[in-house]
Amino acid sequence: MTVTETAATLRLPGGPLDYTLRRSPRSRGLRVVIHPDRGVIVTVPPPGRRGWSDPERQVRVFLVEREPWLRRQLDRHARDRSELAARGGLRDGARVRFHGDLHRLRLQPAGPGSRRSSVERVGGVDEDEIVVRLAPADRRSTAAVLEAWLKRRARLEIEREIHRHVAALDVAPIAVSVRDQRTRWGSASRHGRLAFSWRLILAPPEALETVVIHELAHLRVFGHGPRFWTVVASRRPDHAIWRRWLRDHSTELHGALDEGLSEAERAS
Repeated sequence: MTVTETAATLRLPGGPLDYTLRRSPRSRGLRVVIHPDRGVIVTVPPPGRRGWSDPERQVRVFLVEREPWLRRQLDRHARDRSELAARGGLRDGARVRFHGDLHRLRLQPAGPGSRRSSVERVGGVDEDEIVVRLAPADRRSTAAVLEAWLKRRARLEIEREIHRHVAALDVAPIAVSVRDQRTRWGSASRHGRLAFSWRLILAPPEALETVVIHELAHLRVFGHGPRFWTVVASRRPDHAIWRRWLRDHSTELHGALDEGLSEAERAS
């Protein structure tokens, strides 16, 4: 059975609310998240599951109860998107985040004969810069060039943090992937496979480390009970601060390069 999604609108006391109804065979009940790009997503079990053939009443009750919270979160996401746009997108002189700090983006032509664009972080007098040197023969967009560089940096730092903590946590992941996970910063399977979002490289190093520790801890404790958080705190006592930072900056990090990516590049 596959996951299905349909667009829906519910009239609430505060006005119409658009949302996506997502039916997932893995769902055990009703769950609501606010996606940085897609807005409100309501996940419910498939219609064949007892009591879920027509979830409209449960969804309405759930959303009415949480409408004030939903409106606040949607407003915050809209403000974050406006602030991100005001930084200049991916134009020369814009400001982009890296390691948690804002850097000035500089776009320059690559040297004569260069066939591939390149990226370099440069320490500036007043502020640090990310310099993108664009080669005419390179057909990739600025966003695609920058994303490829960020992914490489993310993998290096994620692997470094894994090596720092595996011995103390007494775990041994069998595989690590770095990709563009849009709903989670990291994930762990019971078989020892770890996956991380490359966008963690945009966050402070402490936030990246927190996510790595979080997923490694799942190789010892699969769940989020007290024992799990004790394991996480043994390596990063201030983990709550950095988890909150990621929540507060989620819209910004997920929208960092979207303005400059074509549909084909976004899907790749």
